[in-house]
Amino acid sequence: MAVLGITVALLVWMATLLLISIWKHIYSSWKLPPGPFPLPIVGNLFQLEVKDIPKSFTRLAERFGPVFTLYLGSQRVVVLHGYKAVKEVLLDYKNEFSGRAENPAFQVHKDKGVIFNNGLTWRDTRRFSLTTLRDLGMGKQGNEQRIQREAHFLLEALRSTQGQPFDPTFVIGFGPYNVISDILFHKRVDYSDKTGLRLMRLFNEDFYLLSTPWIQLYNIFSSYLQYLPGSHRKLLKNISEIKDYALERVKDHQKSLEPSCPRDFTDTMLMEMQKEKHSADPMYTLDNVAVTVADLLFAGTETTSTTLRYGLLILMKYPEVEEKLHEEIDRVIGPSRIPAVKDRLDMPYLDAVVHEIQRFIDLLPSNLLHEATRDTVFRGYVIPKGTVIIPTLDSVLYDSQEFPEPEKFKPEHFLNENGKFKYSDHFKAFSAGKRVCVGEGLARMELFLFLAAILQHFNLKSLVDPKDIDLSPIAIGFAKIPPRYKLCVIPRSQV
Repeated sequence: MAVLGITVALLVWMATLLLISIWKHIYSSWKLPPGPFPLPIVGNLFQLEVKDIPKSFTRLAERFGPVFTLYLGSQRVVVLHGYKAVKEVLLDYKNEFSGRAENPAFQVHKDKGVIFNNGLTWRDTRRFSLTTLRDLGMGKQGNEQRIQREAHFLLEALRSTQGQPFDPTFVIGFGPYNVISDILFHKRVDYSDKTGLRLMRLFNEDFYLLSTPWIQLYNIFSSYLQYLPGSHRKLLKNISEIKDYALERVKDHQKSLEPSCPRDFTDTMLMEMQKEKHSADPMYTLDNVAVTVADLLFAGTETTSTTLRYGLLILMKYPEVEEKLHEEIDRVIGPSRIPAVKDRLDMPYLDAVVHEIQRFIDLLPSNLLHEATRDTVFRGYVIPKGTVIIPTLDSVLYDSQEFPEPEKFKPEHFLNENGKFKYSDHFKAFSAGKRVCVGEGLARMELFLFLAAILQHFNLKSLVDPKDIDLSPIAIGFAKIPPRYKLCVIPRSQV
């Protein structure tokens, strides 16, 4: 009888908890956008395909519409799907949804830096970073010259492969790495530099790990999973090592700082820190400077490097596109003059290919997570402060009305009937609004100039038949990760 009584009591207790959970959900969500009913603790986990959450969002949008609510564990999430909803949230409600949702994987960056900062300092840190980067040549001639100088070293590294198969991951990666390193530290390194290689391996590994199913689960249930073994431990260790490297560089700069003659971005931030040395609540601490530098170094290297690497694989898949690019480069630039930004106006096909690569690879499909900064009425729904906001970029970049046959790689998506470059407002590869990518101008310039320089001097040779090249990403999560591959680059003078 005692056992039966305990069993009944447990059942009643569980039923009561379930009823309370149901009641709380109904009460708290009656003004929220529609969405699937969540279960206690796990939320809507079973409605998601953890290996491809963006695909799950698309499926749910077909059922619930362009604005819907999910629960990732206990965390309330509102997903925006499609051009109109995404643009509205990012631009028309740019202040209300400008917060940055917490990312447990980047706990050491929390409320510091420019990417994952949701603290009181994020606006000032971002504004100062943008101004400083602009003064140092972001989007201007200074950066064009940086990229052109680095293109010379990149081409030499490619020539040194002597037409033999090689993995382009780190050879290509050193181009963007040295450009952002020059901006941050007034320093570039040789393509065999051990520290540079170590950092790029960490960047590359982190980008992959962040996109694996386990880290998707970790970011939802970190309070439970943090105690278990798993790849999250490797990721957290890597991120801490990158931050430690940045802190070391910042301290080195601090020792040799000459306020009358700042050398780079780090010096400029340290000068701001000095101005606040008597402040009771300084914004520019060594930790904030280090995380800001680490943010820019990681993002400025890995996203551009991955895009270029994915782009070369795509061009080997479509040799007819590569051939058209060679023709345009030969006609506009010739065999020896280094490519320049001004060439973009006369090279609509290359401009279209660069845009189509970014659209097609859809590098950050679900965007970086935003957060509601206040209770907000959006399309008649009430979205409470603290709600995670996901403005999906893949739903914009793969809009079939704007880009017919979006699943296919077609440079014609960005060309008009006369073969001229056609701008599309759906091109939101860098997001938009208050949290738009800080390095958008630099990345656009790098992609155009580096790709032009590579194709000016080399033909790409695949180790397999082009029709057998698989462009499918090997992981989809934080990013879409391209497959590893080898290729040969054949000097065009030998063809």
